[in-house]
Amino acid sequence: MSGTPAGDALRLRDASIGYGDVAIVQGVDLTVAHGEAVAVLGSNGSGKTTLARGLLGLAAVLGGEVQVLGAPVGRLRERGRIGYVPQRHTVSGAVPATVREVVGVGRLARHGLLGRLRPADRAAVADAVTAVGLADRIGDPVASLSGGQQRRVLVARALAAEPELLVMDEPTAGVDAASQEALAAVLADVSTAGTTLVVVTHEIGPLSGVLSRAVVVDHGRIRYDGPLAGAQPTAGGHCHPDQPAGPAAGYRFDQPRVTIDVAAARNGGH
Repeated sequence: MSGTPAGDALRLRDASIGYGDVAIVQGVDLTVAHGEAVAVLGSNGSGKTTLARGLLGLAAVLGGEVQVLGAPVGRLRERGRIGYVPQRHTVSGAVPATVREVVGVGRLARHGLLGRLRPADRAAVADAVTAVGLADRIGDPVASLSGGQQRRVLVARALAAEPELLVMDEPTAGVDAASQEALAAVLADVSTAGTTLVVVTHEIGPLSGVLSRAVVVDHGRIRYDGPLAGAQPTAGGHCHPDQPAGPAAGYRFDQPRVTIDVAAARNGGH
């Protein structure tokens, strides 16, 4: 990126986000500046994933204001400005595809489904694959890779679009230590280049050296927003704020799975 864009990367004001008419996240006030590296923390069912999906237009904004890169959520014309790494761990499927082909999908956000990859696009794909340490596997079928390597392919797919904002949902869950360390190194470089990072996770792990700010979601509300060090880890590696606090003043690759969230909300949980 050349220079820092004006304004905020994210701005939420009294935002309620959910599915159908059920609000999972409520009354959120949150501002993230361009270039920040933010961890969205919380236990399973806290609402942290719903908050992230709201930023991507994968969950409905039921009230308040949500702006992403200066535009109301879902109305950003240049969808390639947002990169997304979903929670699903792997990218293997019924149709064989190489690493190059999967990562190349990331360029479609720049040109549309009918756009043809140009030399600059192919270079961006190669750079993204190299960034995640898989240059020697670029022509291999993704099905031949380990789970951790397939996770890195998902990261490369998002990076190939050269996004200004990168949202990641549980990027280290279920992958080996080596892949976690490789991911941390990639994100450190991406953050240094000026990309805004929003990483949804229930534990920090090796990303503690990359992420500098923590937003803790609990029962659908923000309970802490401040330095990462203020969200103290428990013995199990999960992070929680020192003390409760009041609410602090892209493109789509995967079908969101919302039935669990909705069922929990209707049973009185979040």
